[in-house]
Amino acid sequence: MRAMWNGSISFGLINIPVKLFSGSESRGGINLTMLHKEDLSPIRYAKFCKDENREVQMGDIVKGYEVGEGEYVVISEEDFEKANAERTKTIDISQFANESEIDVRYFEKPYYLEPAKNAEKPYALLREALQRSNRIAIAKFVIRNREHLAAIKPVGRALILNQMRFPSELRQPDQLNLPDAESVNKSEVEMALKLVDQLTDPFIAEDYHDTYTEELENIIQEKISGHKPARRSKAPSPTSSKDLMATLRASLEQPKKAKSRS
Repeated sequence: MRAMWNGSISFGLINIPVKLFSGSESRGGINLTMLHKEDLSPIRYAKFCKDENREVQMGDIVKGYEVGEGEYVVISEEDFEKANAERTKTIDISQFANESEIDVRYFEKPYYLEPAKNAEKPYALLREALQRSNRIAIAKFVIRNREHLAAIKPVGRALILNQMRFPSELRQPDQLNLPDAESVNKSEVEMALKLVDQLTDPFIAEDYHDTYTEELENIIQEKISGHKPARRSKAPSPTSSKDLMATLRASLEQPKKAKSRS
């Protein structure tokens, strides 16, 4: 893996030099090319100068902040660092907390933290302190010119940094049309709880995989072979409120699905 950030974890008066590595991969599904419908030629996207009406190379592009109509102030990479040079190179731990206190909506993206040379001991110290206290560290850091909240926790021998959202980045469900608890009766809830119990298992992530992409790959192979792909399935019909109890009973009578999750 290639490090995407170098800096330090600030822990009290202790600074732990670390490297940051991505902890996830963007699969992005199947790589499809945009084509011109008429002759199936690949489409190319170009960056054009609005005033000169000509293509501009990436090396000739800068970032700017609009202060008035058609008037900009150019912001360089040095300007981003000057905004807070310490913050751009520091993962600043501000507090420790119980992970259960954090709403899952705040978690955004995982990263691995690796100690730099000669920083192994303080790295291990923070990891052991988190493990034995059963706490996570809450911090702030800057990456790609944006500041983020972060939660640091031990996973095995590694420290994981989970990039988090600020509260201002979350949308609230106030404007959604949501039903009250009174919209279902006691017997329906009890039946639903039985179904939950029946389908409850220890969570094993490896039991799950992307079956949709597999199906799409099969369709592509069929088209390559000159066959017309058949529709795999159709969208399920919504369950009527009148049939809710009957549908719950039928669900309870179904055999438990195998571990291969779709």
